[in-house]
Amino acid sequence: MAGLSLSLALAVAVVGWLVLRDDTYVAPSPRTPSAAVEPGEAAAVLQRFERAVRAGDADAAAALAPADDAAAADLLRAVVDNAAAIGVDRFTLRYVDAVGGVDQDGRWTAVVETTWRFPGFDRVASAADVEFDLRSETDGTTTLAGIGGSSTISPVWLTGPVRVVRGPRALVVAADDPGRYARLARAAVPVVRRVLPAWRAGLVVEVPRSGEELDDALGAEPGQYAAIAAVTSGVGDDLAPGVPIHVLVNPDVFASLDGRGARVVMSHEAVHVATEAATEPDVVPTWLTEGYADYVALRDVDLPLSVTAAQVARQVRREGLPARLPGDRRFDTRTTHLGAAYEAAWLACVLLAERSGEQALTDFYAGLEAGDDVDAEFRRAFGLSVAAFTRRWRQALSDLPA
Repeated sequence: MAGLSLSLALAVAVVGWLVLRDDTYVAPSPRTPSAAVEPGEAAAVLQRFERAVRAGDADAAAALAPADDAAAADLLRAVVDNAAAIGVDRFTLRYVDAVGGVDQDGRWTAVVETTWRFPGFDRVASAADVEFDLRSETDGTTTLAGIGGSSTISPVWLTGPVRVVRGPRALVVAADDPGRYARLARAAVPVVRRVLPAWRAGLVVEVPRSGEELDDALGAEPGQYAAIAAVTSGVGDDLAPGVPIHVLVNPDVFASLDGRGARVVMSHEAVHVATEAATEPDVVPTWLTEGYADYVALRDVDLPLSVTAAQVARQVRREGLPARLPGDRRFDTRTTHLGAAYEAAWLACVLLAERSGEQALTDFYAGLEAGDDVDAEFRRAFGLSVAAFTRRWRQALSDLPA
């Protein structure tokens, strides 16, 4: 109690001293007196940025950044340069809402409905809510301080400088050296077209700076794709059939792949693009989606079973034969024995192709995409039931070389 009384006394003394001083004390005013979100100003600066990107005017874009924020100016300039290198069209920005309030520096975050298209590869524009960082200035204007955030997707080309390699077969958009990815993408296209000749759309590969930025680009939970070399995904918030489908690389994992492994991974993902696996209805079992992609990717690769089925062989020796074909949960990116699940699915597709031919396997996949009954389509394509095939598949697993 004595301590509290002393504190109060000191406070009163300080106030009295300020009152008795000859000069007048004025408390510093906050940087943004209103400390309020300004939707109208936000919409205006976003509209100006949209026009700058469409016009390829990097100087106009950089001028929208806070005067004391060189990093923001560099980012906005880079986005204009990225768009020009890629050839982005149908770029639009529409203010939707604020996320939280204004901080003491006048900064706040807006959700912005964003559309864009990579012409020559994307038939339609992608659409997604993207976070834009804004700053309310003391003169009542609003500036643009950053792009991308944790609660929405952060497209690679909008969040930092990229390097672009564009060809008739493939488009690579990479935060770092795109050379290796461009070579792999170009090589993957004919691998897929040998089995799926009707696919003519080409391949788009996006490479962020890190695995963490891959999660941001996909709007995924942190670490969800930490063990994955690449993932094929619909681009944007709407994953309905027909939306653009791109391959996104995890550079942290991909860098560890040797030449042959990298080629197989890129070809595998290209199959997913060609079959539109990322947007197909949930009627195709994952073992077929992943097994078929590996079947096409490994079709002309001369490797023994001791390599292509090594992980599943070890799993069988350790845990015994599985009772059924791999279920969807076995392909969760964070599950253990993920590689074994992929190999088991690949072996199933190899056996089906050996039984009835490659075209029968491809037609079976297409039939399930169209919504056909799995058991009925299985009998029609391969002349046996799923249960009967499962027994043959289990026998093949038991015969794998040690």
